[in-house]
Amino acid sequence: MDDDDHYQSGYDDHYQSGSFPKDFGYAPFDGETEGSMDPLAGEQKPRILLMGLRRSGKSSIQKVVFHKMSPNETLFLESTNKIIKDDISNSSFVQFQIWDFPGQIDFFDPTFDSDMIFGGCGALVFVIDAQDDYMEALNKLHATVTKANKVNQAIKFEVFIHKVDGLSDDCKMETQRDIHTRANDDLADAGCDQIHLSFHLTSIYDHSIFEAFSKVVQKLIPQLPTLENLLNILISNSAIEKAFLFDVVSKIYIATDSSPVDMQSYELCCDMIDVVIDVSCIYGLREDLEAAAFDNQSSSLIKLNNGTILYLREVNKFLALVCILREDNFDRQGVIDYNFLCFRKAIQQVFELRNKALAATNANNHSSSPVSTNETSNAPTVSQTGAIGQNGTVVIAQS
Repeated sequence: MDDDDHYQSGYDDHYQSGSFPKDFGYAPFDGETEGSMDPLAGEQKPRILLMGLRRSGKSSIQKVVFHKMSPNETLFLESTNKIIKDDISNSSFVQFQIWDFPGQIDFFDPTFDSDMIFGGCGALVFVIDAQDDYMEALNKLHATVTKANKVNQAIKFEVFIHKVDGLSDDCKMETQRDIHTRANDDLADAGCDQIHLSFHLTSIYDHSIFEAFSKVVQKLIPQLPTLENLLNILISNSAIEKAFLFDVVSKIYIATDSSPVDMQSYELCCDMIDVVIDVSCIYGLREDLEAAAFDNQSSSLIKLNNGTILYLREVNKFLALVCILREDNFDRQGVIDYNFLCFRKAIQQVFELRNKALAATNANNHSSSPVSTNETSNAPTVSQTGAIGQNGTVVIAQS
C-alpha cells in the first residue's frame, strides 16, 4: 500500500468534521449514463505539478485540499522522496492529475525527461516557504519556469507564497511584494518577459489554500466563461449578491459570478458545506438504502445576524450552488428556486456538450485521419451562451 492509499483509507475509516464517509458515492449526472461518467477515462488528463524546495509544504497542501487531512496532522508527514501521482476526478469539470515532486529533483540531470514532465502539464504550482530564507527558492523557481516554458508555452505558472499564517499582515504584503519583484526581475534579465507568474498568499490553517487552488483549477476548465455567464444571469434575475459553484469534495469553487470574491464570504460558504455534509451524515443517511450524504434533496438555509442569508442547493452529486443574499430579498424565494432549476438545467446542457465534444475528440484521436486543432481541444467545438429569460426559461445558443 502506498502512502496515498494509506492516508485515504485512514480518513475513510475515521470520520471527521469536513471529511466524507466511505459510502459517499458519486452517481452519474441526471441524464448521463454510466459510460459517460468519465469521458476522460483512458485519456491523458491535464496535470498540475507541485514543485518547490524540501519542506516547503507541497505534500501538506495536497493532503489538506484533496484528502481532507487535518492541518495539524501534516506535521507528521515525511519528506517526499519520489514523484507522487494523485488522480482527481471529483466531477465532470474537476478532472486532472496532481504530481507532487521531491524538492531535491534536478531538472538539468540528463535522466530527467523534461518533455514528458512538462509536455502534458496544464499548470505548475511552485511553493515557497515564506517563513524561510527564500533566495534559494527563487533561484529554483527561475530555473523551473524557464525550463518548463521551453517545453510547453501553454503552462500556467502559479506561485504559492506559503505558511503565511505565522506572519503579520504587513509582513505578508512586504514578502509578497519582494518575491513578486525579484521573480519578475530575474525573468526580465533572462529575456523571458513573456512568462507570466501568478502569486497567492496561502496557508493550510485557513481557507486561503482552497481559494488559491480554486484559481488554479479554474484556468484548466475551458467551460469557465459559460459557467460565469450563467451565474451572472442567475444573480441578476434573482436579487442574489454573490454565487459560487462548489465542488463539494474539495471545497474548491470551480466558478463564481463576475463580482469580486470576498475572503470572508468564501469562508462562510465553505463552512456551510461542512455543516450540510456533517448533519446529513448524522441524520440524512438510511442504513437500508445505498444513499449518499449529498444528494438531490440536499439544501440548506442559514440566516446570519447581520441580515444576510446563505442558501445552498444541490446541482448534482458533486456540485453545489451556494448563494449569498439579503434577507429582505428572500421573500422572492419562489423566483429564486425557479431560476435555480433553470440554472441546473443549463449546467446539464453544458455537461452534455462537453461530453459530446470529448467523444468526438476521442473518435478522431483513434482514427488515422488528421484532425484540426479545434477538434482536439477539450472544450466544446461550439460556442456556448447561457441565458435565463424573463420567464425563467433557459436558452443555450449554439453557433
